[in-house]
Amino acid sequence: MAGNDAATSATQIELAQIERIFHLGDSVVRALDRVDLRIAAGEYIAVMGPSGSGKSTLLNVLGLLDRPDAGHYRLEGRDVTTLSANEQAAVRSRRIGFIFQSFHLVPRLTAAENIALPMVLAGISGPQRQSRVRDALAGVGLTDRADHRPDQLSGGQRQRVAIARATIMQPAMLLADEPTGNLDRHTGEEVLRLLEQLNAGGVTLIVVTHDAALGARAQRRLLMEDGAIRHDERQQPAVPASSNAHD
Repeated sequence: MAGNDAATSATQIELAQIERIFHLGDSVVRALDRVDLRIAAGEYIAVMGPSGSGKSTLLNVLGLLDRPDAGHYRLEGRDVTTLSANEQAAVRSRRIGFIFQSFHLVPRLTAAENIALPMVLAGISGPQRQSRVRDALAGVGLTDRADHRPDQLSGGQRQRVAIARATIMQPAMLLADEPTGNLDRHTGEEVLRLLEQLNAGGVTLIVVTHDAALGARAQRRLLMEDGAIRHDERQQPAVPASSNAHD
């Protein structure tokens, strides 16, 4: 599932000597150890490695959910490490979408209301919200589930709601942390195809995963160990077998 050609795309993300250190009692843990990384707009990247290797910390730094202790992070040419918390939140809401293994939907809200939440927080008007939510629901095949709460949806449906919410602000990149971890194989395949369609449309897709088969689908694979990127491999993406499974 190829996205934009990285060789001809502008640099979207540039990390220079990024460090993130945690103090656990008397121990010092270098979750990220002088990480250098460049990512072009439209790339499809799998971040892999053992537990505790720094994968999720890297994703949190990229998503401006965590601030590094040292180094610089330039996003679309702007040094976002120097921004205030409010300025980072504004960048995050407009340019970055998040997808998590556990969905992170608000239980009391319907699918439509969950999808609309980022627009509510951004102050987008009601009529515009309604129109965009309708389109988003159609895009993930859940038009008939608009008024269902998360507990009335299957795992695959909840993840599709989460994808619609993550993309409702038309972000430049999607960060996914084990997006198929709680799904069966067939449902996970459908979710991956949806994410890969978004990547094919030009959205940068960065996926943290333990799944070697998922990692093989990406254009580029980063292998992390002890807070560092040990291998940075470009690869011919594996073409998944066609599936007619539906959620």
